[in-house]
Amino acid sequence: MTQSLYLRPIALAESPQSEEGEAVRLAGGMTYASRFALIVREGGSIVSRGRFGAHEVEVAIGDLPGALAEQGQAQWAALFASHAPLQCGARVIRLDQPQVMGILNVTPDSFSDGGKFLDDPNVANAHAAAMLEAGAAIIDVGGESTRPGAAAVWEGDELKRTIPAIERLAASGAAISTDTRRGAVMEAALAAGAHVINDVSALRHDPRSLELAARAGVPVVLMHAPGEADDLHADGTYHDVVLDVFDWLMARRDVALAAGIARDKILLDPGIGFGKTVAESLALLNALPLFHALGQPLLVGASRKRMIGALSNEAPAHQRLGGSLALAFKALEAGVQLLRVHDVPETVQAVRVWRGLRDAALTDFAQLPE
Repeated sequence: MTQSLYLRPIALAESPQSEEGEAVRLAGGMTYASRFALIVREGGSIVSRGRFGAHEVEVAIGDLPGALAEQGQAQWAALFASHAPLQCGARVIRLDQPQVMGILNVTPDSFSDGGKFLDDPNVANAHAAAMLEAGAAIIDVGGESTRPGAAAVWEGDELKRTIPAIERLAASGAAISTDTRRGAVMEAALAAGAHVINDVSALRHDPRSLELAARAGVPVVLMHAPGEADDLHADGTYHDVVLDVFDWLMARRDVALAAGIARDKILLDPGIGFGKTVAESLALLNALPLFHALGQPLLVGASRKRMIGALSNEAPAHQRLGGSLALAFKALEAGVQLLRVHDVPETVQAVRVWRGLRDAALTDFAQLPE
């Protein structure tokens, strides 16, 4: 049976000097790791787990048998590889620092703000403008709710909802993502001025989408969801949710590469809450640094998710700001490049304060006396 290797950062540092240089900069960002778990799995079972300091990892990888050593070397290089910025029309979105993606749902049944921005374009325009003014780097426009139990949307309705909103945003010069799993909507959205495809099915739902995304040459977000067809939340059974999602995202990345999508155009999303229990979503959030070993920028969308309500006396979606910011901060600490959120001003403020802390950490160590 084939063995697989996973190189997971398990001790994060605020700066390299806090570990006297014994720390690796993750993904070219502002997070550093000083210790790593080297995990080997066979089938669904972990067969070995060793812990190593940053200076010991390459030696430990070299001691592994051939195929595992190759996996380890690839993941080690991926962990500290920098990512090129996203080109979104005239806008350039840097990925050496965290960015905020604001959510604009033009749906009648979104779990958080269903119907609020669908019937009145002026309200939707004002909300999008407010998110941009507050510091959102990208606006993600969606016309289909993907909450558990939501009915599938007819393609024509999705087009009717999203394309006018995208056209209005494009006229303002915004960087725009289209949140869809249908090829016709992707095509129309890109023609209307969208710059990024954000597909919760990871380009599985529509047979046309892989070829379309490759031909368009735009950034693509591939999200993990266990279900197929219309119910993306189905079939959420895991041996180990963290390692299973890692393997799944690796496989989808490789499918995208084989279809002709450039590696620097692929972003990955672990799919918090999609076919996962609260405990499984928490495990993924705790393990976010591992996913840098896939070598792609990471997007996390945990804003107002059900897990926050489950951990806070079933607070309704509109009262989950505190939990959303806590999870956003967790993602920042892990070096995630994009945060997909509803509450843009508050999240941007949190990102700026976190950035200030990191900048200070790079300069706050006094020189030791000789």
